[in-house]
Amino acid sequence: MTNINRSHSFSTQIVNFFKLIILLIILTGIGNVIFREKKAEIKTAGQHLISSIYGSPPLVMEGGDPYIRALMRTISFSESNYLNPYYVIYSGEYVDDLSEHPNICMTIVNGPNKGKCSTASGRYQFLNTTWAEKAAKYHPHPSKFLVWEDYSFEPEYQDKVLYNWLKDTTAWEKDIAELLREEKIDDVLRMLSPTWTSLGYGIEDNNMTKFLPKVYKKLLQEELTLSRK
Repeated sequence: MTNINRSHSFSTQIVNFFKLIILLIILTGIGNVIFREKKAEIKTAGQHLISSIYGSPPLVMEGGDPYIRALMRTISFSESNYLNPYYVIYSGEYVDDLSEHPNICMTIVNGPNKGKCSTASGRYQFLNTTWAEKAAKYHPHPSKFLVWEDYSFEPEYQDKVLYNWLKDTTAWEKDIAELLREEKIDDVLRMLSPTWTSLGYGIEDNNMTKFLPKVYKKLLQEELTLSRK
């Protein structure tokens, strides 16, 4: 009788052990599902926190028109609101090598382009094709190897390529700097929105979009103050 009881007790312990394992597996699966569903919300909350603390970091590039500089920081505020925006790629991951455009195509997980991939990289989220085209025209120091040209994607050059592009009145058929001096920031954002859809009036507004005119005004004051020093 004692041996039977012991055998029954051991069998019960084994059954309970496997029940516990199964329960842990189920709870882990539920936890993973919840995390995936909340991941976007967590990311958005983090971006809001970073924005409230840091705003949009200063440019690496020195000098230039304070109105254009403020606009560049506004684009960054909406497109790459991270602590180190020059090194961020689409999806929020970071890269170490900026000797050239990272050209990493990350899967788009939401929005009208869900399922496709994007090579958007850096502070201004240049696509690889956009960078190749604009760097060929606006990059101050292209490096040449045989018939190929590589354009450094280092922070200073991200700034300079965008700055020169925004200053080019023939590229936009408008004088952006003059529009900004006339306080027509909404017109400028609308004009740029086909290129950076998060600026508003496009297909991929985000939680930052509606604040951009106020963000620009704040950053402009910072840039004007800096230019007087």
